[in-house]
Amino acid sequence: MEFLISLDPESNLSLQHQIRQKLVEAILSGALPAGERLVSSRKLCQQLKVSRNTVVLAFSQLVDEGYLLSRERSGLFVNTKILEGRIGYSVKPSEPKVERQRWQKKIKISGLDAQRFTFPDDWQNHPYPFIDGYFDASLYPVAQWQEASRLAFGALQTHQIAAESDADDPMLINEIRTKILPRRGISANRDEILITSGSHHAIYLLANLLSNKRTRVAMEDPGSPALRSSLTLTRSIIQPQPIDEHGLIIDDRLNDCDLIFVTPSHQLPTAVTMPMERRKQLIEQARRLDQLIIEDDSECERNYLAAPQPAIRSLDDENRVIYLSSLPKALAPGLGLGFIVAAPSLIKEARRLRRLMVGNPPKSNQRTAAFFISLGHYDAFMSRINKIFSQRWNALRDALNHYLPDSIKTIPNQGGTAFWVSCPAQLSVQDLVSEAAKSGILIEPVADYYSDPEYFQNHADEQCFRMGVTSLDESKIRPGVKKLAELIRELSGKQWLTLENHPYKPLSGEQIRAQLTGATLLTKTVYGAPCTIELKMNGEMVGCAGHADEEHDTGNWWIEDNRWFRQWEDWAYGEKLGFYVTVHENRISWFNQNGRIIDTAVIKQNASSKTQLV
Repeated sequence: MEFLISLDPESNLSLQHQIRQKLVEAILSGALPAGERLVSSRKLCQQLKVSRNTVVLAFSQLVDEGYLLSRERSGLFVNTKILEGRIGYSVKPSEPKVERQRWQKKIKISGLDAQRFTFPDDWQNHPYPFIDGYFDASLYPVAQWQEASRLAFGALQTHQIAAESDADDPMLINEIRTKILPRRGISANRDEILITSGSHHAIYLLANLLSNKRTRVAMEDPGSPALRSSLTLTRSIIQPQPIDEHGLIIDDRLNDCDLIFVTPSHQLPTAVTMPMERRKQLIEQARRLDQLIIEDDSECERNYLAAPQPAIRSLDDENRVIYLSSLPKALAPGLGLGFIVAAPSLIKEARRLRRLMVGNPPKSNQRTAAFFISLGHYDAFMSRINKIFSQRWNALRDALNHYLPDSIKTIPNQGGTAFWVSCPAQLSVQDLVSEAAKSGILIEPVADYYSDPEYFQNHADEQCFRMGVTSLDESKIRPGVKKLAELIRELSGKQWLTLENHPYKPLSGEQIRAQLTGATLLTKTVYGAPCTIELKMNGEMVGCAGHADEEHDTGNWWIEDNRWFRQWEDWAYGEKLGFYVTVHENRISWFNQNGRIIDTAVIKQNASSKTQLV
């Protein structure tokens, strides 16, 4: 029988694998019926324009796997036994409307879209995927994971991991106890740890164990959509608690809560870090009001501007804090391994509930992860990706500050893998997300993180989106932000301030020199940090940024063709830039060569500025 096969030259699969895949699909769907004779390898290779050896190898593999039978001098046939035990496999038409409506009536729980917005499946084909939680292929430690996997599947190991039990892999438990938890200041016994299939699994277990329709649960707002959905399933009373630049706000609104969920290391989704003083305040309140705290610490080690804070559980001596975390998804594609650290009584009940749901995570994955940690690969991997993410994070921060200083702001944070970006009020974020995708730029709207789905309709002046760095190479960040900046200006419809509509005339070269020689300029970065620039009389300049002046740079400034020029060694990519300048009272404004305003600053009074020029 002849069967038309089409091959994709752009596919990551080899031609041989594609042929096998297409034939298996045809056999299982009935397009190639059981007992049917296949076309000869010679004819198929001519049809597909591939080598005959490629087709022969594909056929041979299917014979070995039992899909095909070889009959001497007769050719290859579809094995009649391959579909035994299967209930008719065939491609069905789309679900009819009447049937869909019937099922909608039968389903008792619906509307639990944890996150209504989703990125496209082909996100890797977009040149600028600024999305958080997805990982580019360069990050995966393939060789090291394969080594750990080979050890896990050794003869003795295979016997151990094949044993049916709801107990977690003791080797992985020990590695977590001795290698991972101490980095967070936590000590735990074996009976205080439970392995989960990732952080969402842990959240679901804890929500079902600790909350019901009489339980009031405080969660960050904005906060985790997965947590909100899990609490909705248990019919808990959800108390949305606002956050500020230090994370969850601790006030009287928490007094009636039984359970408080918090992401202190890097708040989801804003990435702000909770300082030690507030962590202690939260612990003290939980003790005073007999509350439990669930601490999600999944991004604990990604602080780039300050040392990581110890986990809240490390401050707890009453077992009030339930700690959950996960191994990085970038360890291996599709890997989902997390863990809960809590009182033995809670771990025991969580294990029972896990058994009823999906059982424990695959023992093979657990043992592979255990070897990965024990061989030192985990520490090396974390060091490598933290360095990469730090470089990307700083690159994104610098690009936003360079291309959009007059348009956006970001919440100050110390690290993480994403930025929470606010943009012009007249700009529709939904339009921006849609148009950016058409230009190959993927950014994330944030409405799904809020308890009120109409939040941004009621707060039109707080348009926001997220940009992440886990999914694209550092070299793509600057051009991606530059392109996004052009799109924001195009879509916002804002009447940008220009020299033509500015009430004050640009200064001449001599006036600029008189105003700025020896002056100190005070401004802010897009991420809210104060920035001071000293313009020395000899043409040098010194810059300090940050609340503790943690960032420094030097450069030169000069006057040329009635424009003020500057060039930093590192800041602004070390590029030579020239600006037209206006000054009114103590406010200086810079305009680019096209006459559009770029930034403003305050001029600190100095001896050189004797007169006001406008």
